[in-house]
Amino acid sequence: MQTAQQTRETETTTPGAAAEETEHPYLAAVPRQRLRIAMVTETFPPEINGVAHTLHQMVHSMLERGHEVHLIRPRQGKGDHGTLAPREGLREQLTHGLPIPGYPGLHFGLPARGAIRKAWRANPPDVIYVATEGLLGGSVLSAARAMGIPVISGFHTNFHRYSQYYGLGFLAPAISWFLRRFHHRTQCTLVPTDTLAQELQEQGFGTCRVLARGVDTQLFNPARRRPDLRAQWGLEPDDPAVIYVGRLAAEKNLHLAVEAFRAMQARQPRARFILVGDGPAAAELREQHPDLILAGVHIGEDLAGYYASGDMFLFPSTSDTFGNVVLEAMASGLAVVSYDYAAGRQHLRHGESGMLARFDDAEQFKQLATELVADPHTWRRLGTQARAEAETVDWRCEHDRLEALFLEYAQAK
Repeated sequence: MQTAQQTRETETTTPGAAAEETEHPYLAAVPRQRLRIAMVTETFPPEINGVAHTLHQMVHSMLERGHEVHLIRPRQGKGDHGTLAPREGLREQLTHGLPIPGYPGLHFGLPARGAIRKAWRANPPDVIYVATEGLLGGSVLSAARAMGIPVISGFHTNFHRYSQYYGLGFLAPAISWFLRRFHHRTQCTLVPTDTLAQELQEQGFGTCRVLARGVDTQLFNPARRRPDLRAQWGLEPDDPAVIYVGRLAAEKNLHLAVEAFRAMQARQPRARFILVGDGPAAAELREQHPDLILAGVHIGEDLAGYYASGDMFLFPSTSDTFGNVVLEAMASGLAVVSYDYAAGRQHLRHGESGMLARFDDAEQFKQLATELVADPHTWRRLGTQARAEAETVDWRCEHDRLEALFLEYAQAK
């Protein structure tokens, strides 16, 4: 049972008008109403990762539409007293968590069914979104089922694929079984691509529906290119800058990114490789590859300047469910080299707006990267077209669809 110090809640009881109604095809057949939405996640800003960013967008979007949001997440260390400023309709509840080995600052949530049912006793949510499949999410799911509240889950992380990068591949079948069981107990599972929806449904995950990702094209923009930053990297105006943004961890397939860059460097010796982010692989990269530029963590306009100051972007992952960084790189006008998978398959066209290698074909990935760095005209053309494609991907449209799904399942209970 939690004490008052272990749980922080911020609520405003003053009634406010619902957000102004907008015309949208997803909402045309669904009457608008103010919903009470619970969102459960084990990661949230200021943590930096795709899940935290996506949940942050969801929370603020639903609040802007006039809905109430009860955000439930584990406390990320002793100094965590909540990250969201008080505002109408918001309640932020922090639960117990334990540190994740190898990931300083990150915690996984412990079961909190009693505290959650107590919080919901007088004012239960109309619908719940569970973003992570851990112990916290499982306890929320159990509480919701006991109270008859519909639950939508999100599939944000390929945990069963991650296991192979840590010598735990033998656990993949058990992890897959657990994930299937978890998601099958929810009304539906939201996934970012059509391909993933089909894959999970064939594996027995139950009903899967697509909720794509968006990108802030005002923030991530080629206009933020910084000649001073490129000069710090030791580049002349026409020298190629190769960028990677993300966690520096084994599951991101970083060894392939380094191998691809070495092949690019052999073709174009003036090329530099800039890795933005941090993680357990950082120390090894610094030791084994001292010429690489490990820029650390950057956010906001600072991060946007790093993207825009590059020319090409490497996304070698085979484990991400989507890869928000691909959209950010596209919006920044970079030529992306990716596998034909996840965000690359969803938003890039090979040879027109990016370069797509066959899934998990490392040799072709390196070959495409090498060919690209040798042809400045091509990398600039692909970057221009990638920017044009990114301008068509809008967060608001996807959050209109998310709102429609919340309304649909809330009204069906």
